[in-house]
Amino acid sequence: MTTLHASGLHLGYERTPVVHDVSLTIAPGRVTALIGPNGSGKSTVLRSLARLHPIGSGDVTIRTTGSANPTAPATSTRALSAREFARTVTLLSQSRPHPSGLSVREVVAYGRHPHRRRFASLTDPDRAAIDKALELTGTARMADRSVDQLSGGELQRVWLATCLAQETGVLLLDEPTNHLDLRYQVEILDLMRDLADDHGTAVGVVLHDLNHAAAVADDIVLLSQGRIRSAGTCEEVFTAEVLTEVYGLPITTRLDDDTGIVRIEALPRRRRPARATAQLARAV
Repeated sequence: MTTLHASGLHLGYERTPVVHDVSLTIAPGRVTALIGPNGSGKSTVLRSLARLHPIGSGDVTIRTTGSANPTAPATSTRALSAREFARTVTLLSQSRPHPSGLSVREVVAYGRHPHRRRFASLTDPDRAAIDKALELTGTARMADRSVDQLSGGELQRVWLATCLAQETGVLLLDEPTNHLDLRYQVEILDLMRDLADDHGTAVGVVLHDLNHAAAVADDIVLLSQGRIRSAGTCEEVFTAEVLTEVYGLPITTRLDDDTGIVRIEALPRRRRPARATAQLARAV
């Protein structure tokens, strides 16, 4: 069971600070969603957790416990080698290379690189991990197809399969439902829940769709202008007052009686009642 914890992160680009004093935990068996408007810093935070963005100050630590080491201490991720880190944390990022001339299975096999010696052939455990990743992401039927023949949504699922083949305790995803139709959006959300609930994976995900976050996440971290505006459960974070303030437009929230899930709705200007306009004026 692996826990990833960020403490007091200050992040920036060159001399421009963009994230200020952010602390959060990606816990095993839980889905943590980072949300917020464009430019709020959520993807920058996620990339710093994955060691792809330099940390100005603060630290990210990782702790893996089990029956043999139930009280294992936390270790700074900076102290791990690239291979050690890649065996523990994987990231599905927004920007990825477009492979050419390879089959889907060959691309997914790249996820086994932290577990293999250089130039070594695939082992039986490698093949089992690849097959499982293909099956979980619904890409097994296209395993022998060239990735050059895939749509953007299909390629998105192939990259997710590559991450799953890595078999890490922490899975980070940056907008994983982009380019997917409604069916596959729901299947990706279901997969995140299955990984957390059935495998104890610590899942951290950046989402723009607030209703997706409400449907899948145990914990919500709402960022605004590079700072945490609110953090907690969906019911604690998704309030009309806070969301209206952060997003700068009238937003309503309600608890769905059938599902027990918070539902969020932003109203177009011409459909806003007068009270919603007055609420927005007070919030901003």
